[in-house]
Amino acid sequence: MMVRVIRVTLIAAGVSAWLIGNVGAQQSLLAEWPQFRGLTAGAVADDPSLPDQWSTTENVVWTVDLPGLGWSSPVVAGEHVFVTAAVSSGDERAPVPGLYDPGESFGKTRSDATHQWMVYDIDFETGAIRWVRELEALVPTELKHVKNSFASETPVTDGRRVYVYFGSIGLVAALNMSGETVWRTDVGSFNGGQEFGTAASPVLHDGRLYIVNDNTTSSFLAAFDADTGDEIWRVERDETENWSTPFVWVNRARTEIVTTGRQKIRSYDVNGELLWELGGMTVNVVPTPFAANGLLYLSSGYPGGYPRPVYAVRPGASGDISLDEDETSNEFIAWYQPLLGTYSTSALVYGDYYYTLLDRGFLLCHDARTGEEIYGRQRIAPGHGFTASPWGYNGNVFVLSEDGDTYVIRAGGTFEILRTNSLDEMSLATPAIARGSLFIRTQSKLYRLTDLGEAIQ
Repeated sequence: MMVRVIRVTLIAAGVSAWLIGNVGAQQSLLAEWPQFRGLTAGAVADDPSLPDQWSTTENVVWTVDLPGLGWSSPVVAGEHVFVTAAVSSGDERAPVPGLYDPGESFGKTRSDATHQWMVYDIDFETGAIRWVRELEALVPTELKHVKNSFASETPVTDGRRVYVYFGSIGLVAALNMSGETVWRTDVGSFNGGQEFGTAASPVLHDGRLYIVNDNTTSSFLAAFDADTGDEIWRVERDETENWSTPFVWVNRARTEIVTTGRQKIRSYDVNGELLWELGGMTVNVVPTPFAANGLLYLSSGYPGGYPRPVYAVRPGASGDISLDEDETSNEFIAWYQPLLGTYSTSALVYGDYYYTLLDRGFLLCHDARTGEEIYGRQRIAPGHGFTASPWGYNGNVFVLSEDGDTYVIRAGGTFEILRTNSLDEMSLATPAIARGSLFIRTQSKLYRLTDLGEAIQ
């Protein structure tokens, strides 16, 4: 593994002492990126150090070569940047951009080679590898989609430990900031009906780690003690497949664990009791729930399927809140769009706008509070696919194609592409943003990007 340091900048850390448990440390998490899509679902506070222009050489602080394959996102806590990967001992078939029909033979694949499931800790400032840990080495028993990886679940951190979940082998583990394994547990390896592999990431809240795994054998949502790894509770789920990360929704009424699924959206309280459910999803469910402006946003959208729904839900629901035929709202559903859902990407609420990035390269914009259309399908780039979720800062929306090109689009009610930034390599992982830096993972590298002109002022 090589680290190429292009320039080391003196950007303030923002967290001089990481003391998990006190109020200051909890607030400092907002400046970090502890989980998939961060704590604000990709909507980032303005910061002049954050770049709007980059390349493989421009505004690059450092790059790190990452072996193996992993489409998990990086997470950031203090001076630590964590990523995971699965490293094969054989010649694995390279992932191919694009959408695949489940019936096509190249849609899924099996590996007969031994894989190593790895965790990397990279220094925020320099890009140096702090430590590398192998958590398991074996031949995978489950299949996966040729575009998926055996390390697609993003880790989560509280600044004291990093928690990883490798669904393909059923491993959950906690490591401290020195790379020592604090605990590990086996939750079982399963696959869904289409045998496309796993991707739902773990989430952390109030000392508990939550894992969802929907499969054809034993679907479940489980809560674990983050200190010990002991299972606190587990609920069975009537589902067969799911790549959507659960969401901890702290709202004015209570704290909920929200999960999507092919059959139903379900919300549970912190003890695993079902609070409410909502039918009407599509055949494949990938986008992650999130909240903004007091509403919970839920979606799914397999191309060609119907419906491809987006729901905006108010707090306080109970029971079955499914819409009746021809309804677009009810007491708890603020608005509904039947054909706005996406396949792989999660939507972005940035300011007053709800942005939808379709996998085939279209952007749509709606009013985030009412669901009213601001502008319809706008073509970003013909022939490009999109899997990473969009993000926004400094008045711009950013969308990363599978070819490694990021399109910078002016936020607001008028569609305008401002520029294109290319990293010249396939990318499916959603980026991370922390303390004036953007972290983009491509198939073989991790980049730390910042506006170097601002950083040295």
